[in-house]
Amino acid sequence: MIQTEEAANVVHHKTAPEMWETLKGLEYHDVLTKIANSVVEFTFKLVIAALVFYGGRYVIRKIYEVTSRVLVGRKVDKSLTTFVLSLVKILLYFILIVTVIGILGIETSSFLALFASAGVAIGMALSGTLQNFAGGVLILLLKPYRVGDYIEAQGYAGTVKEIQIFHTVINTADNKAIIIPNGGLSTGTINNYSLEDYRRVDWTVSLAYGDDYEKAREVILEMLAEEEMTVKTTVAADRQRRALKMAEDKRDAMLEECAKHPEDKACRELLEEPAEDIPEKKRSWIKSIFSRKDNSIPQADSQVLKQITMPSSTDNTKRPPFVGLSALADSSINLTVRAWTHSSDYWTLFFKMNHRFYKELPERGFHFPFPQMDVHISQNTD
Repeated sequence: MIQTEEAANVVHHKTAPEMWETLKGLEYHDVLTKIANSVVEFTFKLVIAALVFYGGRYVIRKIYEVTSRVLVGRKVDKSLTTFVLSLVKILLYFILIVTVIGILGIETSSFLALFASAGVAIGMALSGTLQNFAGGVLILLLKPYRVGDYIEAQGYAGTVKEIQIFHTVINTADNKAIIIPNGGLSTGTINNYSLEDYRRVDWTVSLAYGDDYEKAREVILEMLAEEEMTVKTTVAADRQRRALKMAEDKRDAMLEECAKHPEDKACRELLEEPAEDIPEKKRSWIKSIFSRKDNSIPQADSQVLKQITMPSSTDNTKRPPFVGLSALADSSINLTVRAWTHSSDYWTLFFKMNHRFYKELPERGFHFPFPQMDVHISQNTD
């Protein structure tokens, strides 16, 4: 038995010439016995390695499924979910392959050293790519922006379409796809216009000298007060107003849809409710219809219901429209006009008020100055 183990060690740890020199002095029967023992031992290791490999594959599959369910259940960002699952799968398979190689009798230390050296060489060759990879990981973890946000970074502005591991794809206003490496995005400055739900809109209105500033200020403030999109007092009050309006719009849509299904119990309750102001009474029909799973009735956003039942008070700072005299220019007095609005209404309000300023201010007796040149012609009497 001791000779058999020694023979197996000879077969496994010596080179082919050394093995030949070792076996040359043995009898034919001893050589066959030693080779048979080595083959049996290697076969036994191969079977164990195969069992470990297939068992490990099953375990990895289960870990992958559990991790996927946890990430999806916690509503983790889709891009981050894909990255984490891929990383877990690669690491687990690497550990499994190293384990199987060790079972077969191959020295794993030299294999790991070779792999580490190759990793260092590849890392030096792909330093820029690895920087983008690290930047992508940071972006997916810290979430400075999300898919659908309008951002400005690296000299480009647009809506985020995709967040990949190595780069981010944004669509510009004229629908051009811009691919920006994540390395610069993770270390540079990003202007995320979608991060806050309310923004301030600024205009500069130039009037001619001689126009009544106080009257112009009153007229402009009156115009801004007429716009539903502007914040009249506080952001919190406007946020609640928007939520109530959305609820009323959805109630109207439900009433229209319920007219087609008068036999439905929830629809009968809704049709019997008096049209009162929503804040005065938290009606049961709101929760009952909002929680329906029937696709025939429009579903309301859960955030809307939350804002109806629990009005937001996160921003009670006074933010009414503002008009002030900002500059006495060469040929005009410049008025700075400011108003707060929801981010989704920013450009709509900006262009609409520009149109109203241009159309309505002259009708109120105000004048827009423009560059002029006076030419005096002197006649030579000689």
